[in-house]
Amino acid sequence: VQLQASGGGLVQAGGSLRLSCVASGRPFNYYTMAWFRQAPGKVREFVAAVRWDDGRTHYTDSVLGRFTISRDNAENTVFLQMNSLKPEDTAVYYCAARRATVFNTHRSQYNFWGRGTQVTVSS
Repeated sequence: VQLQASGGGLVQAGGSLRLSCVASGRPFNYYTMAWFRQAPGKVREFVAAVRWDDGRTHYTDSVLGRFTISRDNAENTVFLQMNSLKPEDTAVYYCAARRATVFNTHRSQYNFWGRGTQVTVSS
């Protein structure tokens, strides 16, 4: 499995960004795809996840109502739409995948990782 993330950048507080993660290597029917983020000096934390089969989603509380995760089966792509961005959202964002359909927020449970993309929110 290969994951290629893109879409990061610099944005002012209150702005929006859309991250993309293109997945390749095998069928993803039984996979859960997720976004994690890691701020300087902090551990990598769960942001959001989506089940590839039915599109069900799960979010960490701090992004509820602001971020939306989705997937495009035809394009093998997972998106993270980030609205109302805050300076505390500044981090490197990573796309991840695990071969299971039960949601899990622990980074150790994800087998595959893409390279991160930097998101910087200025105040």
